[in-house]
Amino acid sequence: MKYVLLIFLFLINGLMTQAQRKNLPEHNIVITSIEPKTMVYRIDSGELHVNVSPKDVLKFKAAGLVRYSEFGAKGNGQTDDIDAIAATHAFANLHRLVVIADAGATYYIGGKARTVVVQTDTDFGTASFIIDDTEVKDHSAAIFTISSSLKPFKLEKITALKRNQEKIDVPLPGPCLITVTNSNVKQYIRFGLNQNNGSAQTDLFIVDKNGNVDRKAPIIWDFDKITSLSALPIDEQLLKITGGNFTTIANKEESKYAYYNRNIAIRRSNVLVEGLKHNIKGEGAQSAPYGGFINIGDCAYVTVKNTILTGHRTYSTIGAAGKPVTMGTYDLSVNRALHVSFLNCSQTNDINDTKYWGIIGSNFCKNMLYDGCTLSRFDAHQGVANATIRNSTLGHMGINAIGSGLLTIENSTVRGRSFVNLRADYGSTWQGMLVIRNCVFVPAGGKPVTAALISGSNSGQHDFGYVCYMPERITIENLSIDDSQHPDNYQGPAIFSNFNPKMTDNTYQEKFPYIKTKTVILKNITTASKKTLRISDNKFMFKDVTVNTI
Repeated sequence: MKYVLLIFLFLINGLMTQAQRKNLPEHNIVITSIEPKTMVYRIDSGELHVNVSPKDVLKFKAAGLVRYSEFGAKGNGQTDDIDAIAATHAFANLHRLVVIADAGATYYIGGKARTVVVQTDTDFGTASFIIDDTEVKDHSAAIFTISSSLKPFKLEKITALKRNQEKIDVPLPGPCLITVTNSNVKQYIRFGLNQNNGSAQTDLFIVDKNGNVDRKAPIIWDFDKITSLSALPIDEQLLKITGGNFTTIANKEESKYAYYNRNIAIRRSNVLVEGLKHNIKGEGAQSAPYGGFINIGDCAYVTVKNTILTGHRTYSTIGAAGKPVTMGTYDLSVNRALHVSFLNCSQTNDINDTKYWGIIGSNFCKNMLYDGCTLSRFDAHQGVANATIRNSTLGHMGINAIGSGLLTIENSTVRGRSFVNLRADYGSTWQGMLVIRNCVFVPAGGKPVTAALISGSNSGQHDFGYVCYMPERITIENLSIDDSQHPDNYQGPAIFSNFNPKMTDNTYQEKFPYIKTKTVILKNITTASKKTLRISDNKFMFKDVTVNTI
């Protein structure tokens, strides 16, 4: 009878192993349940073998949870525990169990090439994780990937899409995140020291099972042709990642654009990260940049809450134009994601310390939110559609954005060089409205500068791959400008910086016309200098802007 049971378990294990292989992108974890002892071991090929005794299988399933120590993690801060951590999650994913880190443990994670796939609720609790980046096999591989068991699929029948299209006519299994690309069209053709040839025209949007497009995140481009169109089903159940004290020991590589992604990569929709803390140690004379310790991409409805992060030290390299540039390096990164919120988040280092790069970078996003945050920067590189910042304080790198829709800043303090910087490397474009309400502006954190609320630059000579706009209407209400520190001959704060110093009369011709703001509405603007808010140093460029004071 005993041998019959072992044969039965072996056969069942074969099915389990195949199912597990389908669910794990790295295809290198084999789960069995045929030995009397639970153990984890790695063979020469790198494949991880996890045997869970039949007795433990029953025990874990009855408890509804597993702990890292139960799969051999030492938690002593010295032994590399990555295999035990990966094994724990692989088993938990297979049986839909919660994962709990051992209270007070310190898990060391060395440079081994192993990504932990997380598909169930995980409580890191009071445990610490040391991520040692000093000798890494694969710097592009995440430590943890929060993923879905649902799989993307292609949509072949749709050949074109229109901006603000309300519905796509395809049957779907449920709500899906749609990603569309036309590689024949290049947009975001970057200008400046980090110049490039642009990115393929890209959009993301959400549809319900009937194909109705989420009106809060509409289609923002016309797609005359489509070279790729995929749908990723959206998980309906919230996945929670809570707690944990993470420390990255920084890499010592040459300072060049070879981004380290030894991080928590969120690639599943409907996720909450709460109570996590990330520190950085060992930053020296040189380092490769980081792509975000919390890296959110190809998903929707993600919230990061009550989380403490750390800005990375800034390093320089030679950019695409052959001249020195400072490299962007991030602790937060959001790419191709919708409805992403940061609530009550802060950072360990001073948000006004210019030695550290801005905390966040983002591309191709819609509906981003800061609420109750104290961070060095908000930033949208290759576009955000609709963004809100409220009840927050932004440090030395302030608010940087290009995009479309509604940009709202309220009940917040901004300490950047301008209140809103429309990124010049992408055309200083915002096709929509800007609302500033009940805010405080401290230009350059109190340094003596000529204050401008909205900064940017566009000569009208560069093709960015789209028409560039300034916000059509700007509403500024109850704004206090602390310009008590200012240079000699200061004439007062300006609404707009000098976007194009060469445009001084009608003889200047733009090859690619920059569409200017139509209306500015002002209400209750106060300045510490007692000087009146004026339009710009470049009066000609903004001569057709209507300013209404109410």
